[in-house]
Amino acid sequence: MVKITSVGGLTNLGELRHVVRSLTNLKVANCVEFKLKVAEFDVRARRIGAVTESVQEQFKGRRRLVSLGVVALAIVAGVIASPAFGKSPLGKKWGRAELVSMDDIDHSSFDKLLKKYVDRDGYVDYFAWQRSRADRSSLQNYLSMLSRATPSKKASKDAQLAFWINAYNAVTLEGIMQVYPTSSIRKHTAKLFGYNIWQDLPLWVGDNKYSLENIEHKVLRKMKEPRIHFAIVCASVGCPRLRNEAYFAKRLEKQLADNSKDFFSRSQNFRMNGNRLYVSSILKWFASDFGASQAARFQYLQPYLPDAAKQVAVQSGTRISYLDYDWLLNDQRKK
Repeated sequence: MVKITSVGGLTNLGELRHVVRSLTNLKVANCVEFKLKVAEFDVRARRIGAVTESVQEQFKGRRRLVSLGVVALAIVAGVIASPAFGKSPLGKKWGRAELVSMDDIDHSSFDKLLKKYVDRDGYVDYFAWQRSRADRSSLQNYLSMLSRATPSKKASKDAQLAFWINAYNAVTLEGIMQVYPTSSIRKHTAKLFGYNIWQDLPLWVGDNKYSLENIEHKVLRKMKEPRIHFAIVCASVGCPRLRNEAYFAKRLEKQLADNSKDFFSRSQNFRMNGNRLYVSSILKWFASDFGASQAARFQYLQPYLPDAAKQVAVQSGTRISYLDYDWLLNDQRKK
């Protein structure tokens, strides 16, 4: 058993980090070791639309706010109640001689799975997919095939976009099925302690591991194709529709245009009342990806808007409001 006593208050972020690290090898109950991952405390914008508050800000001006004993007990309780922090990387590490261009990756096996388990509105039959050993294995084999690709080999931009969009969606699907049943991906995105699916479920691609966060922010957004925000899906009702087909380089332009139009056709993402447009929070979180100003953003988006909104969207007097994001799981059984 572990005896925890109070040794005074915590006054700054450095002291809290010291406490967390000192608990790394803490043994409780049956001498089971709990290893704690110290999360980064930087503030970063996420697709969830929330901004992580600095622990230092929470404690600012509150000297001796909480004793070490209280913090330690809370951390241990959180660890006991939470799944393991990091999961084994998806896919596999291939030898360098086995790596190929993204032009050479075949997405047809993923395409078949999406056609089988995803409906026309983008809802997924997680229940049936999770229980099919053959189809779970097929998804994992597809992820292993994605791992053979290397960004260092030349590939067309469309092949790269299709690859990374499919990779993001496939990793998300696998991640949800690892924790299903669940009601929301937000239950698996711990900000401080615990498992965060966006950071802790990486995929091998070539010589490196890429988390969902890496794929979205370090790869796809840097490719300067704003419509990726209407193609990558975070397993939520408020997300763009998950297509019931994979993305392919040869059809990519049509697929991106179609999903962009579909996005704005749904009332959860877009509504209009006079000269006021109500739009998805995605357009707030990633506004700069669509243009430097409101006028530039809606000039770019105009072709994908409903006909009744196309002229209103580009008028100078148009007002914009942002809709609440629906984080409920895109689960066919809850549709």
